[in-house]
Amino acid sequence: MDQQLLRKAQRHLARRDAVLQPLIRAIGPCTLHHNPDHFEILVRSIVSQQISTKAAIAISGRLLANVGRFQPKRILAAADADLRSAGLSRTKALSIRDLAQKCADGDVPLKKLAGMEDADVVEILTHVRGIGPWTADMFLIFSLGRLDVLPIGDYGLRAGVQKHYALRELPKKEKLHEVTESWKPYRSIGTWYIWRSLGGVPQSD
Repeated sequence: MDQQLLRKAQRHLARRDAVLQPLIRAIGPCTLHHNPDHFEILVRSIVSQQISTKAAIAISGRLLANVGRFQPKRILAAADADLRSAGLSRTKALSIRDLAQKCADGDVPLKKLAGMEDADVVEILTHVRGIGPWTADMFLIFSLGRLDVLPIGDYGLRAGVQKHYALRELPKKEKLHEVTESWKPYRSIGTWYIWRSLGGVPQSD
């Protein structure tokens, strides 16, 4: 991501949100970067669903070793055993195959996604088996580098907001939007700081 733009986002968040200000000071510059390999990010996002970051990295590594490269044609050519032996559940293996097939058929136009609006990208991706709003939001942040994404279904964001904003319970959608209103148009970066305050963040130095 553009470092000048990230610094601008940091200044905006620190000025507009008194809770984020000390977090930004303690954590330092945002080091988020995006991966333009859209298919790889989507595969890794499916792998990461509902498991720890450590487990997701291990499974993705084994899957990569089994198929050679994260490409639709390689996933489609792989045997079921290649997917399952990497540690994928049957459901995730089917999701990754469906993604590969839709990419190969053009239903998911990988080369055009960067030029689309966020809502249109989400609409396309959520037609893939096993890809819901959370996975689509991760793609927007980590592959397209969109700056104003609020992943309302992300547990880490909700838990971090509950902790830092001293809420009695995990915030629901309406409360999360209320708390982060001042982050616009840099809600992805605000989310990154909440994530980073709780631990490591993928694709960050």
